[in-house]
Amino acid sequence: QVQLVESGGGLVQPGGSLRLSCAASRNIFSIDAMGWYRQAPGKQRELVASITRVGSPNYTDSAKGRFTISRDIAKDTVYLQMNSLKPEDTADYYCNAVFRASDYWGQGTQVTVSS
Repeated sequence: QVQLVESGGGLVQPGGSLRLSCAASRNIFSIDAMGWYRQAPGKQRELVASITRVGSPNYTDSAKGRFTISRDIAKDTVYLQMNSLKPEDTADYYCNAVFRASDYWGQGTQVTVSS
């Protein structure tokens, strides 16, 4: 199993930045892939960015050029650096891990982009 703990959400003005963190309970080299999803009110949860075991990132169109997914292997932590935030980025952000064909989720962290 994998436990995931997110942090770093909050209120930010349009154009601002936030960095989300996701700490995993096991060595992230043992995890097939990790990613960040978000769910806005009334909408389905959607993928934002992911990173494979070997460190290859993948971004959806909404994240390209503004968000960066990275990891600190020594801390078993994955990050999502979000720049140039827009009001439409407002959502609950969830960390995901795919481990032995099962999905694991964190509890979520809220991001609100508003002036």
